[in-house]
Amino acid sequence: MSRIRIPAAWMRGGTSKGLFLLAADLPDEPAARDALLLRAIGSPDPYGKQIDGLGGATSSTSKVVIVAPSARPDCDVDYLFGQVPVGGTAIDWSGNCGNLSAAVGPFAIERGLVACPRDGSATVRIWQANIGKRILAHVPVRGGAVCEEGDFLLDGVAFAAAPIHLEFLSPGGGALFPAGGCLTRLDPAGQAPVEATLIDAAIPLVLVEAAALGAACSASQAQLNRDAALLARCEALRIAGALAMGLAGSSAEAAARGHTPKLALLAPPQSYLAADGRRVDAAAQDLTVRVLSMGAVHHAIPGTAAIGLAAATSIPGTLAARQLQGATTGLLRIGHPSGRVEVGVRTRHHEGEWRLESATMTRSARLLMDGWVSVPGLTA
Repeated sequence: MSRIRIPAAWMRGGTSKGLFLLAADLPDEPAARDALLLRAIGSPDPYGKQIDGLGGATSSTSKVVIVAPSARPDCDVDYLFGQVPVGGTAIDWSGNCGNLSAAVGPFAIERGLVACPRDGSATVRIWQANIGKRILAHVPVRGGAVCEEGDFLLDGVAFAAAPIHLEFLSPGGGALFPAGGCLTRLDPAGQAPVEATLIDAAIPLVLVEAAALGAACSASQAQLNRDAALLARCEALRIAGALAMGLAGSSAEAAARGHTPKLALLAPPQSYLAADGRRVDAAAQDLTVRVLSMGAVHHAIPGTAAIGLAAATSIPGTLAARQLQGATTGLLRIGHPSGRVEVGVRTRHHEGEWRLESATMTRSARLLMDGWVSVPGLTA
């Protein structure tokens, strides 16, 4: 049996993990590249476990990142993100991963693509190739290398690490409401209509009130994921939202595009127990959410979804703004199954349209493995 070995790193970024590779080490032809990456992660797996690959059988741990030196004068590296479905045969390249964005700068420094000062902070200018946007990653360095040690705790990650500050520049691009207006009626076949906010800020999002679906945002990830009827209804609404936003031409195409849009269930601030048993008080949040990713409730919150939610809360009339109990001060505090996250955004109303000018968040990252990934049964 043929076997190839490819230089690779397994990295945590935020609350996600993924396989990081250099574009120069992969086949140029997209189909051959994707076949190799699918096999490396262990998809498609009819058992749903990815035992014969590196993937962790969840949307947060079945991901690939391709990095290359950038030809753009305003960027250091290009970053392409792929969401690998556990049981599917096609990698979804339709959107970014905000959590793994935090690991791109450290990986680029580790691979010698970006020079860094001996001590302090290295600013890595990233071109996010999926959506054509710029990200600035401020990576702590010590002794001329990435510094991973620190006291920053990110809910959803067990251990403290050094903070990495991310600036997403104009992540929404054009108008934030591609369906026109901040409220849209979604009417999936065979279901009652539901009011939604459809927003495209860092990633396309379908926002619905949890109460409209009879769901509770105080429930745990496990509780919600056991509700098959709720998940099915959310998927139908996600597909309807994709069609309304013009992201797909048919329901089948929208269903195959599992990574985007994502769907978020919204509620006013409420107290609940986080996944580690800690109490998350309503007073420590501005809104409570549960986000679905690849058909299941996320264990924390996708970074891009957090940006979209923060943008939506800043705009009067959206379902997200409706959940707020009072004015927010600075960063938006979002409650999720593993705790809280804070996000800052700057939106502007210009010539009749709302636009997202920038977003900021703090994450951490760590190199978990550096070496080669072995892929059997394929030729280079």
